[in-house]
This record gives sequence, structure tokens and C-alpha cells, in this order.
Amino acid sequence: MRLAVFLFVVLAGAAQAQWLDFPAPGIPRTPDGKPNLSAPAPRTADGKPDFSGVWQPDVTSAYRFNVLRDAKDQDILRPEAEALFLKRVADFRRDDPVTNCLPGGPSDMLNMMYRIIQSPTVAAVLYESGTGRFRQLYLDGRALPKDPNPAWLGYSVGHWEDDTLVVESAGFNDRTWLDRAGHGHSEKLRVTERFRRADFGHMQYQITYDDPEVLTRPLRISLAVNYAADTDLLENVCNESDRNKTHMISTANTGIEVSPDVLAKYAGAYEYRQGSPNVRAFMGKSQNVTLRGGRLYLNGLPLVPQSETKFESTGAAAEFVLDAAGAVTHMVLSQTEGDARFDRRR
Repeated sequence: MRLAVFLFVVLAGAAQAQWLDFPAPGIPRTPDGKPNLSAPAPRTADGKPDFSGVWQPDVTSAYRFNVLRDAKDQDILRPEAEALFLKRVADFRRDDPVTNCLPGGPSDMLNMMYRIIQSPTVAAVLYESGTGRFRQLYLDGRALPKDPNPAWLGYSVGHWEDDTLVVESAGFNDRTWLDRAGHGHSEKLRVTERFRRADFGHMQYQITYDDPEVLTRPLRISLAVNYAADTDLLENVCNESDRNKTHMISTANTGIEVSPDVLAKYAGAYEYRQGSPNVRAFMGKSQNVTLRGGRLYLNGLPLVPQSETKFESTGAAAEFVLDAAGAVTHMVLSQTEGDARFDRRR
């Protein structure tokens, strides 16, 4: 049995919006009429970079699903937060807010198309997924409230550091998750975002999570965001139904016991070699396998052993291949979209 089959593939992975055949005004174009995404970034009347438009986060970014993907960050959870994460994994993430038609919280900026509407005193972020979901980024000099009313998307204020828009947010409720993998946060979460528009069609986005009740240190993620030219947001409504929840599997396979010596030889870095491009896009070009507390992890997600070489993970099965001498040569990751080989880095 695969460890998990996710509704998020449908709910949060909606295809990029397609709209009427109408060239959007205000977009610089090449002589053949195509959007010139390398043109200079536009500016507002007061000289600030103008982020207005429809933006799409890099669809190949593995952070869309798991914010603790990097090996350097896999010890960042406090013990109580790690225990809650493992419980959610064992429960097949059946309480995932997005699967239950609730807002995704700060992770929405990592995996969802959105429109920015900017004025000198406030910028609005309108999300394609969800119903009436939006943020207000106040740029009028106000400070964060000392005791904000907890909200799904928090309370946000921004300021400029040269051409970078810096947005600080607080006041999140603790019902959202940091990602779809199941990492949680508390109401003490503080989020800092940095928006820098390199040219017309490309923006660098950085988000930092700081939560003293969950994280041992701040967690920082950077990813590319691309301008979605000549398109628009499509209406997307999620209709919650508690009747469906009774049909969701609630307990994962417990696996078998594998000796620590066997697990230890699988730890290391793996690079994509060949196979399904969809697996590469979802899982990333490189994979990190680590051993912590007698448990094997793939990019921070637990691997459940089904044999000494075959394991189940979130949305994928992993099989380690050994040579005649017993050394690990590569790993095969399997998803419904196909298989991909990742060679052991020497």
C-alpha cells in the first residue's frame, strides 16, 4: 500500500489558468507580439518597483510540498513538533486543512497562483485557489499589532529596503500547516517575506518562518516566481463535505524492522539520472536520505521499510539498488506518474 494518496494533487495543483484569447494590456512585447519577460521591471509613480500582475511560483520547486526538504534544516523541529508531524504522517494527513477546504496559511505563497494589486499605501494578494481568499499588505508605515486577532492568513505590514519589498506578518491561528507534508506551527509564528522583481517577468521570493514553540531556529526558503502573462485567475471553489472524511484512510502501514546498519548505508545524496520527468518535477533533481533516531528520512519525510531495500514515503515508493559488493548504486522513486532513477553521489 502506498503511504499516501493526496487530494492536494487536484486541489492545490490546478493547471495554470487559461483565459480568453486577449493580450493583457501593459505587457512589453517582442516584435512578434510575444510577452517580453526580460524587459525592465515597471515602477510606480513614486519610483517603487511595481509588483502588480499575476504571478506563478516555480512549479518545479519541491518546497511546494515540504518546507524541510533541505538536509541542513531536518533537525530544526522541536521534539513535540516532530512527534506531531509523525502522527500526521501516520494518519495519512487526513486533517490537512487544504484537503478539508480550509486555507493553507503562509504556505499559499509557495504553491498557488496569485495576483498582486499595488498602491502606495496597501498591496492586495488575491489567490486563485479557495473562495474569496486575499491578503492586505499595509505599506502606510503602521506597525504590527501587539496582540492581533488570530487569522488564517495573519496580519501583514510592509516596508521598502531599496528595491526590495519586505513584508512582516503575525497573528496566524494554529489551524494551518507550514506545508502539505504536515509540519505545523503555533500562534507565535512570525513570517518575513522579501519580494524582489529582477525584470518584468521574474521575481525572487524569500520567506522566513520564525516560531519559538516549533522551530529551534528560523527557517528560510527562496524560490523563483514567474509573471503569468496573458492569463487571469480562474474561479476556484472548494466545497467542504464532512461525509467524505469517513472514507479517508486514517492509519499508515507500520512497516518492518530493519537493522540500523542496513539503514545507515542508504544515507547520502542522490542525483537524478533518468526516468519520469513528472517524478523529477515533484521530488526535485536531488534527493537527501538521512538517518535520525533509528528512522530513515527522504528529504525530511519518513521512509517506512517494507523490506530491507524497499520503502514507502509520502506520495512515492523508494527502492535502493546495491551492486554485487553490497554498495548502494542508486535509488528508484516510483509514483503514479512513473519511475525515476537517482544515482548515489560519490
